[in-house]
Parts: sequence; C-alpha cells; structure tokens
Amino acid sequence: MKTIWGLVFVCVSTWANAQAYPSKPIRLVVGYPPGGSADFTGRIIADELAKELGASLVVENKPGAGGAIASEQVSKAAPDGYTLLVQANHAINRNLYKQLSYDEKDFIPVISVASGANIMVVNNATPFHSLKELVDYARANPGKLFNASAGFGSAPHLATCAFEAVSGVKLTSVQFKGGGPAALALLAGDTQMMIATAPTVMGFIKGGRMRALVVSASQGSPSIPGIPGGDAAGLPGFDSAVWFGLYVPAGTPAEIVRRLHAAAAKSLAKPEVREKFAAQGMDARPSASPEAFVGELRVEAQQIDRALKGCGAKIE
Repeated sequence: MKTIWGLVFVCVSTWANAQAYPSKPIRLVVGYPPGGSADFTGRIIADELAKELGASLVVENKPGAGGAIASEQVSKAAPDGYTLLVQANHAINRNLYKQLSYDEKDFIPVISVASGANIMVVNNATPFHSLKELVDYARANPGKLFNASAGFGSAPHLATCAFEAVSGVKLTSVQFKGGGPAALALLAGDTQMMIATAPTVMGFIKGGRMRALVVSASQGSPSIPGIPGGDAAGLPGFDSAVWFGLYVPAGTPAEIVRRLHAAAAKSLAKPEVREKFAAQGMDARPSASPEAFVGELRVEAQQIDRALKGCGAKIE
C-alpha cells in the first residue's frame, strides 16, 4: 500500500512541477564559442523562448570537441527542463570519437531550429577568384592549400569532407575550437581558405574582408544570394547543409518537452525572427513535433555514417 501511495505522490509531484514550469532561470548550453552559427542560433532562440515562457534564459558557451563537452555536461544535468542544449546530430560525434561518456539516448530531441548552407571563402590576398581556380591549384599542389576548420565534427568539417570527396582534392585542414577562431586565422592570413557556416562569415563577406567562392548547396541558397551553388560553380554534387536543434536530458517530463516545442515553434514562425536568420544566411526550420524531429535525426544519421566513413575521419 505504501508503495502505491509513493508512486501516486511521485506522479502528482511530477505533474505539479511541469505545470509550474518555468519557475527559475533556464540554462541554454552551446557547444561552440561565440561568433559561430551555433552561438548565433542559440542566442536568437534563447531570446524568443524567454519571451514565450516568461522566464530568463542564460546562454553558456562550452566549446570543445565538436560540441561533445557541452553534450556530456547536459547529459548529466537534472531532467527538469532547466538545462537545454543547442547541438546538431549526435551521430556526428558518435562516428568521430572512439569513446564518449554519453549516448544519443541520454537526450530528448525537442525541435530543430534553423538550417543553412556553408560558404567557401578565401583570404583576399589569394589569387583565387573562382572555385575552378582554387580546385585547379589544389589538384596540382596536394596538401599545400591550408584550410581553417571549425573543429572535428563541426558542420564545416563535414562540408570539407564532402568537398574533398566530390572535387578529388586534398586540403591541409587546421582545426580550431569553432568558426569564430577559424575566421580570425583566415583574416590574419594564417590559412588561405575556409568552409564556414553562413553566420560566421556573412559580415566579413559583406564588409569585403573575405572573398566567397561557392555555397555548399547544389542549386545555391535563396538566403545567400549572389554566391553560386556547386552546380553553377562547376562542382556538381557539392551539397552539405548545417542545422542546429534543441535537446533536453532524457527523463525530462513530456509536458515540459511539449511546452518547449510549442514555445520555440511559435517563436520561429514570427516574421521578424525568420528575418534575423535570413540576414545571416539561414532559414528558420522548426520540426512539426518532437517525434518528427526524432525521425529526421534517424534518417540523417545514416547519411552521416556514410559520409564520415567515406572521408576516414576518426578521433582517438
């Protein structure tokens, strides 16, 4: 009898906590440093969730290991809706790292937030004014073209794998702890090129500080006008998107997951929010439901498995 009443108490307490949610500040963890697309996405959705939920959201940047450090931290957080994670597909790090202290099952996917294409840019001092010129040089000089990378497991890393596979070139990639530091290295002339998420480099492109050659979408991107896609640039098949979504620790009450999804979906439907993303070359992309998001992740995970095995990327 005591066991039955204990279960009833737990159920009632869980329901009551979900109904009162949120009653304190919410922490939103981003696995990359300021200046990149994950940070940009996280800060926009944090501002909007704060409005919809009537609570303050604090963004914390925990960069390192392609977002694995942040993912590990959130996987161990209390499943009460007060710790959120901005991340891409966990299948990326599962393929890259021999050992991880967390698993995809340690998270509940809430909603996909935004997606976009990557952009290949070069330092203004280089002689490359088209993708063909860069590819011709790289083919004639294997390994002599230095590429600034946002780190193992990042969207630009995957796009670089795709570029090398389609073009048949071999780059020397220098790994940084995010798109922001990688962009600074390119500006300083420490590297000649970079494949970056749009929010990382759009300001530099518009300011004339970098030269854009191609976007990683076969037909180009409506959100990134004026820069050719792979087909128009002479590299058919170069197609590699970037996106980020919201996750919570496994065990978070379903009522809280639903409330977070509803608040985020409502925010992403606002014209002014969609315009903020579009201004940085991304599109608001809310999934219809947490279940729909799970389905999207499973399909993409198979593609990620093939892509990373194809480029031989592995971190011991």
